[in-house]
Amino acid sequence: MANVSIKADIKVQWPQGQSSFSPGTPEELAIIGVDVLVKALGTEAARSFVIQVFERYAHEHATASVNSVGHPLKNVPTP
Repeated sequence: MANVSIKADIKVQWPQGQSSFSPGTPEELAIIGVDVLVKALGTEAARSFVIQVFERYAHEHATASVNSVGHPLKNVPTP
C-alpha cells in the first residue's frame, strides 16, 4: 500500500445548510463520501453503491489475506 496524502476542501449543500470537510487521508475521504451517500440516497441505496465499488476491486485483493472474512457490507443485517 502506498502512503497517500489528500488536500481537499469539500463543501456540501443541504436543504438544512452546508457541511464542510477537509479530509487528509483516503480513509477520511471514504467516510465523508459514504456519509454524503447515505444522507443523499438513503442507507440501502448507499450500501448498494458501495458494494458495487468493492466488487469492482475484489479480484485485486482476493488472495491478499488467508484469514479474510466475508464482505463487510453484504453481511450487515438490515433494520
